[in-house]
Amino acid sequence: MSQQPPVRTTGSPPPRPDASMSLLTNVIDHALDDGYAEASARRAAEGGGLPRTMRAKLGLAAGLVLAAAVVTLGAAEAQISAPVVAKEREELIDRIHDETAAVDGLEKSIEDLRREVGERQRAALQELGGDRSRLVALLSGATEVSGPGVKLVVDDAKGTDQGGGGPRESSGFSDTGRVRDRDMQRIVNGLWQSGAEAVAINGQRLTALSAIRAAGDAILVDNRPLVPPYTVLAVGDGKRLSTRFQDSADGRYLHALSENFGIRNSISTQERVSLPAAPSLIVRTAQPRTSGAGTGDGRGAADTGKGTS
Repeated sequence: MSQQPPVRTTGSPPPRPDASMSLLTNVIDHALDDGYAEASARRAAEGGGLPRTMRAKLGLAAGLVLAAAVVTLGAAEAQISAPVVAKEREELIDRIHDETAAVDGLEKSIEDLRREVGERQRAALQELGGDRSRLVALLSGATEVSGPGVKLVVDDAKGTDQGGGGPRESSGFSDTGRVRDRDMQRIVNGLWQSGAEAVAINGQRLTALSAIRAAGDAILVDNRPLVPPYTVLAVGDGKRLSTRFQDSADGRYLHALSENFGIRNSISTQERVSLPAAPSLIVRTAQPRTSGAGTGDGRGAADTGKGTS
């Protein structure tokens, strides 16, 4: 039996290099979707989408004319109203300037009246002081004073922010590195106790009636805000005043603020410091009174009556 020759095949064609990327090839070959292509062809067959009937053309023309009229009218109204707006703006600016000038004039009048009242109060205080009027005026802050003393500068810590969370945190001051009103109170009281004859903070003269308070983050002296650094000038025996203050409890308190919270301070003796008079004074007089003078028992309880200016 004869043997059949084997069947020879030519083999399959080689695969395309991008056969494994059929999805990408399809996207490249058909970049435009079939639906969009059909719509574009239909629009081209109908004349490019433009209206072909006379009615449609008239409607399109009417729309374009209406849009142009609206734009033109708006531009005309804006051009007409521009001078009116500019005039109103100029009038408003003039009113602001006039009101500002009026406020400045009133503030100047207030300062003049305050100065006059202060001069009259100081004159009355000197008159009521009798032979000791000069000493009374000095202690009450009614007159300027100069002489030897000390200069104490207190400032917030470097890089002070509003972080909070420290042992000195409160509703008014959340930063432990800020100088607070009670710090200035202790400093001033320590200077008085150490022998200061007159004290001023940032040019603000202190008297027996002065108050150091806080308003937000600001320190007020007699309701006038101060800004750091706080320069405290005190009249007295410079070397003795400086030594006694630094050795006092308030001086040690200031040193603790510097060590623990970084509050900066420096004290130096001065051959001469000048302090202004207090801006305003309340003149009061006091007389001793014996409540039991008319009872005949010979015993009188001393009491103090306080008059008004």
